[in-house]
Amino acid sequence: MNTRPPRTGRGRLLLVLALATAVTVFTATVPLLRDWFDLRVYYGTVDTWIHHGGHLYDYRVPGTTYGFTYPPFAAVAMLPLALLDWPTTIALALLLNLAALAVVLRVLAGPAWRRHGWYGCALAACGLALFEPLRDTFSFGQVNVLLLALVLTDAWLLSTGRGRWAGAGVGLAAAVKLTPALFIALLLLARRWRAAAVATAVAAAATALADRVAPDASRFYWTQALWDTTRVGRLDYVSNQSLQGVLARLGEPGRPAWALAVLLVVCVWAWRARRAVTAEDWTAAFALTGLTACLVSPITWVHHLVWLLPSFAVLVRAGHPRAAGVLYAVLCSSVVWLWVDDASGIDGFLGGNTYTWITLGLLLWLPAGQSSPQRRPTGRSTNATDPAPRPAAPAIIPASVQPGPASSGTAAATAGSASGPGRGRDRSASNDPTASTRPAASKPQSSSARASSYTAKPPPC
Repeated sequence: MNTRPPRTGRGRLLLVLALATAVTVFTATVPLLRDWFDLRVYYGTVDTWIHHGGHLYDYRVPGTTYGFTYPPFAAVAMLPLALLDWPTTIALALLLNLAALAVVLRVLAGPAWRRHGWYGCALAACGLALFEPLRDTFSFGQVNVLLLALVLTDAWLLSTGRGRWAGAGVGLAAAVKLTPALFIALLLLARRWRAAAVATAVAAAATALADRVAPDASRFYWTQALWDTTRVGRLDYVSNQSLQGVLARLGEPGRPAWALAVLLVVCVWAWRARRAVTAEDWTAAFALTGLTACLVSPITWVHHLVWLLPSFAVLVRAGHPRAAGVLYAVLCSSVVWLWVDDASGIDGFLGGNTYTWITLGLLLWLPAGQSSPQRRPTGRSTNATDPAPRPAAPAIIPASVQPGPASSGTAAATAGSASGPGRGRDRSASNDPTASTRPAASKPQSSSARASSYTAKPPPC
């Protein structure tokens, strides 16, 4: 049986059309659709704040207990939504996410993307459409890809020697969400003092702007809302693929165990990231930082795992496309939802935390610290102690083949879905993707009721 990819334009077009059809059917029928839930939060918050004089953090999506949870600057940045109707808002969110994804792919692939042409880009698009964190980001109307694009732009500036304005993207991302602030720590670890100062200054300036525009909301957020975990969601819900989520599903949501786990992870990150930045392997350094941010954040919903995309680029670049493909396929499979109703037992511990184990494994074993191909020595060296050639000797020089610089680009790891979503995932829930109106289970390890990703009563922490 001939399994080689098609070589003709017609064959490639037919393959792309077949894959696009399969992906469309999969995304339209199998995954739980999110119905722009988070975008509704953004839109409703801005509308209530601007047009109805409501308080920024008092808005709740009708029928739920879920409202705005980001720093005030995020709401200030979303003020243009007040001028748009709902269909235009959806279209704008899609366009911004697509543009941000293009930036992410351009940074991760480098100049090599031109080699693949339309065919490679089409295959990559099909693969990305299957990636569950990316599917959820688009379906929720989330901002994760926008933040990833801002952060990776700084990685590109640093890796290409254009570090004058490096740090601005990290600063903006940290002002919108707190988790990207870990990238400022990376810049400090790398002793990129200027970039760290730029990031800190941008984040501080954005926060100060928000305080001037909405002083009451800023005061409320930094003194109350930030510390109120009930506003974010249940720690034990299966979508929370952070270390805290693992501990909560084990019935250990307390701070001491979580703090110890975070300390160990941060130490591993500092050691590995330092090695990466010493070799000026900025893609790996930023990938390791994204992995760590997902692990140490108290809540890392599945759609936050778009921060794993740089890790797959590093794996492919390092010559591990099969490993990247297998891990990518698992993250396309929605496998953790098999344990949405009951995460008890060894199968729940292993399977219900699958994405956490992948993130932790990448932090430990992701190839890092490899010098950029453009900076590697050519392999020719001159030894000062070598004798000079004799004048009378024939000028015969053995031919040597110098290795050309390897492409610094990476190809997007594309793979099909490993499995469909499991039990408890009915399509009727798509109108209430957060299930915030349902009560929390009294025992997270033996819940018989469908858990909620956002509810007003999380386990104590």
